[in-house]
Amino acid sequence: MSVKHVGVREAHQMQTGDGYTYVDVRSVPEFESGHPDGAHNVPLLHYDAATGRMAPNPDFLTVVQANYPPDAKLLLGCQVGGRSARAAMILAANGYETVVNVKGGFGGQRDPATGQVVEEGWSQADLPVGTGSPDDVAYAALSAKASGDTR
Repeated sequence: MSVKHVGVREAHQMQTGDGYTYVDVRSVPEFESGHPDGAHNVPLLHYDAATGRMAPNPDFLTVVQANYPPDAKLLLGCQVGGRSARAAMILAANGYETVVNVKGGFGGQRDPATGQVVEEGWSQADLPVGTGSPDDVAYAALSAKASGDTR
């Protein structure tokens, strides 16, 4: 059970040329404010307005399993790479054969001490970006499919 890790430029090539699906595991508001063009949204964590903190999405695995077969080629990205690395490990442990973590995620990773970019993010690489929640790949639609609601 090993997870491959790639930078955003390689991820874009895999998405556009190799048939990979980019699954953005950030929260719905983060996704809506900007995401890799063509990305699907299945949050690993949800923002809890009551506490002001992120809380685990108990339906993460169920929603992924309802929408992507175990042999799907999945790129997993988040804001800097931490949540997506965790999500990739969860999927690999549950039988997903081709999961790839996108290092740098959407926003890139900076060295806290120097502020220097350590890992380039999708937005910094000037790669195609989408906003909002496209109907067929928004979390609401993917979650509805998991619950059997096909309206």
